[in-house]
Amino acid sequence: MLELDNLKVELEGYRTPLKDLYRSLDLENKENRIVELNRRMEEPDFWNDPEKSAKQSKELGSLKEDVSIYKKLDSQFNDMFDLIDMANEDNDEALASEIKEEFESFKSDYEKIRLKTLLSGEYDSCNAILRLNAGAGGTESCDWCSMLFRMYSKWAESHDFKTEVLDSLDGDEAGLKSCTFQINGENAYGYLKSEKGVHRLVRISPFNAQGKRQTSFVSLDVMPDIEDDIDVEIKPDDIRIDTYRSSGAGGQHINKTSSAIRITHFPTGIVVTCQNERSQFQNKDKAMQMLKSKLLMLAMEENQGKLDEIRGEVKDNAWGSQIRSYFLQPYQLVKDLRTGVEIAQADSVLNGNLDPFINGYLVWMANGGKMVQHGDDE
Repeated sequence: MLELDNLKVELEGYRTPLKDLYRSLDLENKENRIVELNRRMEEPDFWNDPEKSAKQSKELGSLKEDVSIYKKLDSQFNDMFDLIDMANEDNDEALASEIKEEFESFKSDYEKIRLKTLLSGEYDSCNAILRLNAGAGGTESCDWCSMLFRMYSKWAESHDFKTEVLDSLDGDEAGLKSCTFQINGENAYGYLKSEKGVHRLVRISPFNAQGKRQTSFVSLDVMPDIEDDIDVEIKPDDIRIDTYRSSGAGGQHINKTSSAIRITHFPTGIVVTCQNERSQFQNKDKAMQMLKSKLLMLAMEENQGKLDEIRGEVKDNAWGSQIRSYFLQPYQLVKDLRTGVEIAQADSVLNGNLDPFINGYLVWMANGGKMVQHGDDE
């Protein structure tokens, strides 16, 4: 069958990339590490240090997943050649249909693990802390802020990640003025770091009686939840720590105690807040951890900027600038202004379909992060 012959040619094109993927994943060393960790877990004192044992158990699970996915890919690759020959020999249309479905599954799994090899940053494996801030525009921007929070929550849910709200401030009429939340899952920061910047919404405003089109902006900051102690010096005179009464859901305890914490860092103007934990001390520890993470990311960005200046590079999209536009009227379109990735089904994006943008960003960065030459609509 001609269709299967063409599929066989396309499949053959994955032979070399599969070998490259094996090397990129460093699977030989990972398999050795799995043996080592399994041996450690059999030692009687392994669980004496719960924090250390939990980290090693998590590492073991991640290593096993990489090895398992690759072995499945390799097995699928070889089996499909045999199945194609069988289907051609027997002229079996049903088997041909099954092979095509298997090939689509193979390509999807291959792309998933290939993109994982692009997550090479020091903190990519960490959980992610995101902070949304509504821009100018009052209720309209606050509503857009709540829409984005829902979008990221839906994305997290689709990847079996957990979302935890650390702090939020409701809008005066609707939506959210700001929201800080954490997404917990392997490589959450590696994926979501692509989302940092300003997000623009264009739509017919539901809050405008005249039905005028409205443009709203919300900024998103993303930082890793670095669990290890961060070597960042913070002088006591450089910060102010305020306590205030927590707001939102949480029962009687949260409404009766001033357990929420706000830390202001004077030299940078950075403000972090946390009201999610049950005690003031826990909130303070979490807020301080967030401040250290933010200062570390800021220092890394400044160092990168100096390197770019030395190399003579000029980047049009600085951190914090507009990265993506979402059009709901007069047509539907979501467009990334860095990578050029576009999706016409804006509703699917707002329901958490962010993978095309995240994947596009990772590939774009791997290729040097060159700006796409195009104009923004309207």
